[in-house]
Amino acid sequence: MDSCSLLSFSFLIIVMTVLASKDKDESSIVSDPHNSLSTWVSSSTPSSSVDVCNWFGVKCNNDSTRVIELDISGQDLRGEISPSIANLTALTVLDLSRNLFTGEIPREIGSLHKTLKQLSLSENLLQGNIPHELGSLNRLVYLDLGTNRLTGQIPVELFCNGSSSSLQYIDISNNSLTGEIPLKNHCHLRELRFLLLWSNKLVGDVPPSLSNSTNLKWIDLESNLLTGELPSQVITNMPHLQFLYLSYNHFVSHNNNTNLEPFFASLSNSSDLQELELAGNSLGGEITSSVRHLSVNLVQIHLDQNRIHGSIPPEISNLLNLTLLNLSSNLLTGPIPRELCKLRKLERVYLSNNLLTGELPVELGDIPRLGLLDLSRNKLSGSIPDSFANLSQLRRLLLYGNHLSGTVPRSLGKCINLEILDLSHNNLSGKIPPEVVSNLRNLKIYLNLSSNHLTGAIPLELSKMDMVLSIDLSSNELSGKIPPQLGSCIALEHLNLSRNGFFGPLPASLGQLPYLKELDVALNRLTGAIPPSFQRSSTLKNLNFSFNMFSGNVSDRGSFSKLTIESFLGDTLLCGSVKGMQTCKKKHKYAVVLLPVLLSLIVTPFLCVFGYPLVRRSRFGKNLTVYDEEEAEDEEKQNTKDPKYPRISYQQLIEATGGFSSSSLVGSGRFGHVYKGVLRNNTKIAVKVLDPKTAVEFSGSFKRECQILKRTRHRNLIRIITTCSKPGFKALVLPLMPNGSLERHLYPGEYSSRSLDLVQLVSICSDVAEGIAYLHHYSPVKVVHCDLKPSNILLDDDMTALVTDFGISRLVQGVEDTVSTDDSVSFGSTDGLLCGSVGYIAPEYGMGRRASIHGDVYSFGVLLLEIVSGRRPTDVAVNGGSSLHEFIKSHYPNSLEGIIEQALIRWKPQGKPERCDKLWREVILEMIELGLVCTQYTPSTRPNMLDVAHEMGRLKEYLFASPSLLHNQPQETQGQASS
Repeated sequence: MDSCSLLSFSFLIIVMTVLASKDKDESSIVSDPHNSLSTWVSSSTPSSSVDVCNWFGVKCNNDSTRVIELDISGQDLRGEISPSIANLTALTVLDLSRNLFTGEIPREIGSLHKTLKQLSLSENLLQGNIPHELGSLNRLVYLDLGTNRLTGQIPVELFCNGSSSSLQYIDISNNSLTGEIPLKNHCHLRELRFLLLWSNKLVGDVPPSLSNSTNLKWIDLESNLLTGELPSQVITNMPHLQFLYLSYNHFVSHNNNTNLEPFFASLSNSSDLQELELAGNSLGGEITSSVRHLSVNLVQIHLDQNRIHGSIPPEISNLLNLTLLNLSSNLLTGPIPRELCKLRKLERVYLSNNLLTGELPVELGDIPRLGLLDLSRNKLSGSIPDSFANLSQLRRLLLYGNHLSGTVPRSLGKCINLEILDLSHNNLSGKIPPEVVSNLRNLKIYLNLSSNHLTGAIPLELSKMDMVLSIDLSSNELSGKIPPQLGSCIALEHLNLSRNGFFGPLPASLGQLPYLKELDVALNRLTGAIPPSFQRSSTLKNLNFSFNMFSGNVSDRGSFSKLTIESFLGDTLLCGSVKGMQTCKKKHKYAVVLLPVLLSLIVTPFLCVFGYPLVRRSRFGKNLTVYDEEEAEDEEKQNTKDPKYPRISYQQLIEATGGFSSSSLVGSGRFGHVYKGVLRNNTKIAVKVLDPKTAVEFSGSFKRECQILKRTRHRNLIRIITTCSKPGFKALVLPLMPNGSLERHLYPGEYSSRSLDLVQLVSICSDVAEGIAYLHHYSPVKVVHCDLKPSNILLDDDMTALVTDFGISRLVQGVEDTVSTDDSVSFGSTDGLLCGSVGYIAPEYGMGRRASIHGDVYSFGVLLLEIVSGRRPTDVAVNGGSSLHEFIKSHYPNSLEGIIEQALIRWKPQGKPERCDKLWREVILEMIELGLVCTQYTPSTRPNMLDVAHEMGRLKEYLFASPSLLHNQPQETQGQASS
């Protein structure tokens, strides 16, 4: 919906009120002079006749005399909900959720007690009390008032409107409701399946009469002020219970907060229980062997932030399907039981902030899916096991605040997916192994080895961590010079090297880090002047140079303008204008000023007359004919600094591509053409040449894109070889991808290319999600792709996907200047362009909103739905629907069989047994669900790409973990790649 529909809702109700009468007269319906409801109408109607039954979200009965359903969720409508809605006396479904409605809930809705079955007003801005008249809706099955600003107490009538209440779903969560849960002893909600009251201010005990709701599957009372003992008697007869959330209340365990066993025993009948959350309640007692009462189907258990003591019982190994175990912030003692390592499906383990002792079990390395291990702030001792090298999925390893000894094991370098490594505040000794920091170049968030006894120099391999945000090596016994190569860690925001034995000068390259915010080098033996690059930095906020042997003049300008003497304590050789610092003595004032002036007057004319012709005759001067002067200077500096980007002349590109002949053309777009070629050293390349017609308009953007491509380094993003630029010609030189684009494989009939199977497609989608997640969240220069589609996804020799074509016309000007609170970005000269390709463009772009990371998520969702459905999003035959999302959603969840069956025919690998079909169907269904979530109309309801990448990675692991499915798969994959 666009902004002109802010006043539309009341008008709609007036029109439909007329329809509610059997004797309606369509000619008497007023027209809509501002056309504010045009986007609601599914087909054109003459101004003299308005057929509401054809409007979006409106459903009438068979003879079109009554409105029976009104679903206009997620349309950004504003204003108040009109009481006239009660005149729609045949209404069975009313869904106004995910809009911006204000005011109170009309009490008149209660008059629809004869028909209304579903009422959803969630995710609005509604205020005031819940009308007690809603309690008269005795046919109501579904009630959702969650995520509003409702206050007051929950009306008794809502939970107690007759002994045969039909309510199955109640969601009043995320409001500011007070009082007790009003479920009296004589009130029975026997049909209730879902009770969601989380994030309110409810008090008192869990009502005993809730035990009559024996069909409950989901109870969420989290984040309230509820008290009393854990509700054992309430839940003991709930055999269908799957989710129980009681965290962050004031519950206690039995026997004066000393006994947890009765509660665990009460769950023995809930054999379907999947998630149990009791965190933040200050529960006392021990876990003991009573954990054996819990369901073997339990997937997650949260007991953190309580007062549970004693040891972790070995019986916890009975929970074979557990993926998350959180026992952090308790009073647990004793060793980590080796039986815990039998839980082979564990993905996240939190045992931090306890009193655990003993050594780290070697068997922890045998948990194949472990992605997060947090054992910090305990009393664990011994060395870090080499078996951790087996944890190929490990992303976060937190062992800080223990008594671990020995060296940093070289085997940690095999955990190539690590994002966080924190071994600080232990007793580790020896040198930092170069193998570890070299192999962990994909470390994205932070490396913390501080407060140990590490010795030796900083390994140069540390400079390869060009994605890490924070490095802390403070409070060790490190020595040597600080390597200037650390300036290659271009994403670095925080660097702490304090309290070591570093000597020599402070490298100027650290001051040139584009995103560095904090630097601490205090308490070392650094000498010389503080490089001017630190003062010129536009990002540095906190600096500490104290207690070194720096010398020279320091001014209070630039990034030093907000520094105090606290940043320079103990540096007695420094002088300058910082408040509290000694003033510099003035010596040889006139000589210092006059000498450079005299030299410049003599030397400059000489260079102008004799120097330029000499340079023009040199080999370097010949290359200047290819590049314009400004760009040649920039490129020459860049290529000198980074030899990985070789200089390729325009003439070499002509030779490689046969003069950019049509036979070398492999692709075209609105900004230019792509040619294949082979350099003299037999390197196969793709040359993306910017169209001369747009070269002038986008010359500034081209230069910025070159820098973006050089700074963004990820295995799933296309790598730039070099650039070539001269007046009227600009090109990017990229590796040639032998397997072409994903589009050529999705539509083999059009391109005569071999199609893929679902294992490869899931792997490709996982690669794409990882690449886009890096651009959004970890790239040194944050990038919104804006044109994600199959033709912009290339496949290398191993069928690994690489995202390309990001930035030629849509470049991020700078993180601090462009990324706002809504994750949107500003672009250069192309703000007027609609960002993307038809069918993949997020709907909010069509309403003038700026491009954001949410738009890329939408495009990725379209990609998933396109793969599953086999239809292009621009296909006009998509059942007459407005989008691929609407087409798939119209079949979800009960009519997907045809779509899944066709996908199974297209993507099932040849020779796979029929018994694998069930697994294939599950994977296809999950791709559909993820695609629908990513393509939701409202941007804020879509997941971010980190979550999407995690889900795709999980789906990929699920496929590759099935031996029956992937029997002989490596051999088949090899054959497909070679073809």
